[in-house]
Formats: sequence, C-alpha cells, structure tokens
Amino acid sequence: MSYLTYKYKLYGCCDRNKYIHRDIDAFAGVYNHFIALHKRYYRRYNKYPGKFTLIKHLAKLKKTARFSYWRLLPSQALQNVIERIDFGYQKFFVKDNKRPPTFRSRFRYLSYTLKQSGYKFLDGNKVRIGKRVFRYHKSRGFDTDNIKTVTIIRDRVGDLWLCVVAKAERFKQDIAKIGKTAGFDFGLKTYLTASDGIRIQSPLFFNRNSRKVKQANCNLSRKKMGSNNRHRARTHLARVHRRVANQRREYHWWLAHNLCKQYDVLCFEKLNIKAMQRLWGRKINDLGFFDFLTILKYVAQKTGKKVVQLKQWLPTSKTCSACGTVKDNLELRERTFRCDCGLAIDRDLNAAINIKRWGRPPLEKAT
Repeated sequence: MSYLTYKYKLYGCCDRNKYIHRDIDAFAGVYNHFIALHKRYYRRYNKYPGKFTLIKHLAKLKKTARFSYWRLLPSQALQNVIERIDFGYQKFFVKDNKRPPTFRSRFRYLSYTLKQSGYKFLDGNKVRIGKRVFRYHKSRGFDTDNIKTVTIIRDRVGDLWLCVVAKAERFKQDIAKIGKTAGFDFGLKTYLTASDGIRIQSPLFFNRNSRKVKQANCNLSRKKMGSNNRHRARTHLARVHRRVANQRREYHWWLAHNLCKQYDVLCFEKLNIKAMQRLWGRKINDLGFFDFLTILKYVAQKTGKKVVQLKQWLPTSKTCSACGTVKDNLELRERTFRCDCGLAIDRDLNAAINIKRWGRPPLEKAT
C-alpha cells in the first residue's frame, strides 16, 4: 500500500492556535530532557539507552509531580519524541552522520506527530486536535479512513500546517506516450541541456530576491536582542526566504510536468550534490537539483513515464559522443569538446548525448 503526504495550512486568524504553539513548546522541553538523559547515561555507563527503555521511563516520569503536565500531551506524540531521538542516533552510528542529536530551543523544535489517536477530521474543512476544533484550507481531498499519521508543523514564520500521511489514490496515466527519449545534463550557467539541443535556463530565484533578503538581514541586525521588534524582523526574514522557496518549488513542478509531456524516458546522471555545494555554495542551493529530481520522479510515476539515473562518476563530459574516445585531460574551463576525430561540440550537449546513449532502455537500443 502506497501513501502520500497531503499538506494543509491552518487558519491563521484563530485564537485557538495559541494552544498548538504551547504544545509544540512543551514537546521541545520533553525532547531536551531526553537528550540530557542520553548524555548522562552515556557518561555513566559508556553506552546509550534503548528506545523501549526510555518509553518505559517516560511512563514513570508522567506519574511524578514534576512532570505531571506531560499527561496533558498526547501519549503517542510523546513516544514519537523518543523515536525521533533514537532515529537521530541511528543515523549518527550507522550512516556516519556528522554529529549526534543535540539540544533544541523552542524556536528550533517545530513539530509533533499524532498516530492513531489525538485527532479526528470532521465534515468540511475542520479537524479536532485534542479537545479543540480547528479549520484548515482544504485544497484537495484525501482518504480519511486510511490515515497513517498527522503531523502539526510550525514554520519559521509562525504559521501552522497539517501534514497528513494517507493512502494514495491510484495514479492516472493521462499523458499519451510519444516514444521520445532524451538525456539531460545539469549545469551552473544552463540549468538543463537536452540531448536534442534544447536548453533550459534556471530563473535563480534567490539571486532575483537577494536584495530583499539583504534588506531583511540588515533590518534584523539592527534590532535589540530579545525585543519584540527583533522577533518581527526575524519573522519578516523567514517570510522572504519562504517566498523564494515557494517560487523555486513551483518552477520545479511546472518544469517536471512540461518534460513529462515531451519525453517518455528521461535520463540523468547521478551527481555528488554535497561536493558541489562545498565548491560552488549558494548557487547549487539556488538551483535545487536534488529537489527537482525528486519532483520529476513523482510526476513520471504518476504519468507513466520513466526517469533513469546513471551511476556516479561516469565520464559523460570527457567521452566523445561520436567515436567514444575518453579525453582525460579535459578541464572545466573548456566549454567546447574537441576530439581527434574532428568533432567540435558544446561540452554540455556532448554530455547529454552520452547520458541518453548510456541510459536508454535495452529494447530501445536494439531498435
């Protein structure tokens, strides 16, 4: 059974939203308490406590007078806090993450998750969370009988969102197949270069709005620490960043649908995004290669198209698309690929042709 995440925004003018903000702040205190417990336990016994041991300890703490207010919070959401910490330590040990989970202030702890209980969706656009009823912007429907989790998120601006993980509807293949295959090469100057010669430029939304971001940062730096004016300036800066992210995401969705209408098989190479971020920094974040591929794979699955990713470190740019000769001494500043066979072609277009040749399905190769 496949699931999808449906995201809805709670009405912002409701005075009852303050109770959700209060609960999120309380969960931040629970999170920090168990982080401190992890650190104390490791210093004493030189090992970390297990997830189920901490869940049993949580039940004992709720019976004490000091932590009696935890009984007002949803029990499964409290257990989910421990599961988040355990998941963070698993990433630290197994996946070689840089550092283990650490303390978070109430400004950085932004969500809590409800599983089987603690919520109920009512008729229309209403949801009961705890004992209070809230209204949300219901942009599309979902299956209320097959809900896995409901997560309440507070973003940096202070707005509240509902993320509902529910059973996915059956994908509809409403785009006709035209039998075209193309390879695409990512670039810094040209966002996508297709093997058929089409070039797609990125709007670079952060670069467009850099003046607004700079003004908001300067405005924030002039405010007194801890003042209400500084809080409003920080909220304004977060709102500017959110607008940039929304513009980039909308462009990625538009581009993904447009490419799936033109091609049946789309071939890309697997990039080392973290290394590219260390080398080119903010430019890579502004382009959003990884987010675009995630959206493209979803749209391709929904429309019956196929996205193929090649293995990493293949010499797509250094291989001649005509004779197959590998030019090992090709430097990054050389934008025109010149081969001894007489081929002179744009570097990105040459890479896109190689990506198409190596990534297309075997049946298409035979024909």
